[in-house]
Amino acid sequence: MALWRIRATVEDRPGYLSVLTASLALRSVNILAVQVHTTEDGAVDDFLVDAPETLSEADLRTAVTRGRGRDAFIARAEAEGLADQPTRALALAGRLVHDPDALGEALVALLEATEVRWRPEDPAVRPRLAGQRMTLADPAGGSFEVLRGAPVFTPAEYARAQALVEVCGALLRQNEERITLLLPDGAELVIRPATGDDAEAVRGLHERSSAATRQRRYLGGAPGLTDARLRRLLTPASGLALVVEQGDDVVAMANLLVEGDLGEVAMLVEDAWQRRGIGTALLRHLLAYAERAGLTAVVAHTGADNVAMLRTLRRVGTGTAWRDGAMHSVTLPIADRRPAPDETPATSG
Repeated sequence: MALWRIRATVEDRPGYLSVLTASLALRSVNILAVQVHTTEDGAVDDFLVDAPETLSEADLRTAVTRGRGRDAFIARAEAEGLADQPTRALALAGRLVHDPDALGEALVALLEATEVRWRPEDPAVRPRLAGQRMTLADPAGGSFEVLRGAPVFTPAEYARAQALVEVCGALLRQNEERITLLLPDGAELVIRPATGDDAEAVRGLHERSSAATRQRRYLGGAPGLTDARLRRLLTPASGLALVVEQGDDVVAMANLLVEGDLGEVAMLVEDAWQRRGIGTALLRHLLAYAERAGLTAVVAHTGADNVAMLRTLRRVGTGTAWRDGAMHSVTLPIADRRPAPDETPATSG
């Protein structure tokens, strides 16, 4: 038996696919996989088949024609083709997680393309899908022109390729948001947006932190870290969560919860990493996000005895403070952080 790939167009009407498959079955052709692409010209049926060694390409083409198929593309296939399209697409997306720069190679593999050309211009100036040519935006800038001899690209294939591009774009944006933090003592950490995958590492951060540190973070008492609680911490419905990594460990995290044009900030830094500038760096990143988001102010609530947090708040800006029993609240206006239109920021040196 021999593996073949057969693609043919049939009328997009009930029963036409069964006519084509019946014609192939009369030639003892075993269909291993089938995909249907809807196009303006009809339904494009894409088969991976196992055919007797005695059948030639001409024999298969005759079977397709008798099965009311047209515009047939027939070519020998390799064993790798046994992996269906969803499996192949997921495998390529997994590859991009580790190497987003491999998008061009991933498109070749996904589309069985003969060539991928990179161009510096915006793809909007040219058709995105035209026969054997497909144009896709490169998330890193410019565009990819994907070429294939045969068969022509279908809208379904374009949609798959676009989905892969979007995965790559999300990965590149995530990498751009990673910031290296070099502490005065030479330690190197990474600040980045939190994700749901950080749940266990953040649970470890809480377990390593002392009861006093957790109490200062959660003024009402340290809560039980259920899965739902962790999910809300790491992926807030409105706002931002940041984590600080040292190797495989999360040693600090910060949250900005947004309601209307106001934000509330809170931080947790593992005891061994306190008083080393991590809290100040996190707070500055949260304030920068608040400014980009157009917030009016952010507020921080902390214990009146939390001298380190109060000092950090004073370090990043001038705000309004008030005390209510054992709780101290500080509001930092975001507008005051921006220079006036006719004001030139001061420089040193």
